Amino acid sequence: MRFRKDNQSEIMEGDLTPMIDVTFLLIAFFMVLINFTEVDRAEEILLPKSRLAIPPTVRPDYQIILNLDVNGVVKFGGQQFDAIDLLDSALEREKSAAQIENVQPRDISVIIRSHQDTPTGLVQKLINKCQQVGLENFSLRVKEKINQ
Repeated sequence: MRFRKDNQSEIMEGDLTPMIDVTFLLIAFFMVLINFTEVDRAEEILLPKSRLAIPPTVRPDYQIILNLDVNGVVKFGGQQFDAIDLLDSALEREKSAAQIENVQPRDISVIIRSHQDTPTGLVQKLINKCQQVGLENFSLRVKEKINQ
């Protein structure tokens, strides 16, 4: 911070411009960071409630998050797929990206966030599609229901 002496008084003033620049850079950084973490969550998906739900203790090393709505529309990686059958290339691409990072397909955790009103058959179809691509580790997300 540079101080300069004003000719008319004895008060020293600091130049706050660099501090303001750094503040705006930090704000921009955190805005970008928050947007990347929100990509995997679809707000319109209302998770089913379960008394038996156990929150995960450890976050998987490599995960794929699939959001499935009532109509069978899947949101994955910021993209929307109008049918489960259209997921092949996206899942293959994700599997290849994992292999580049030395993660084997059996170590990829597929997390399915399905709307509470989604028919079970659609969830099974989504799991089958993932298995066709070679993924085999699945978990279903639900909300923990508090006993009252």
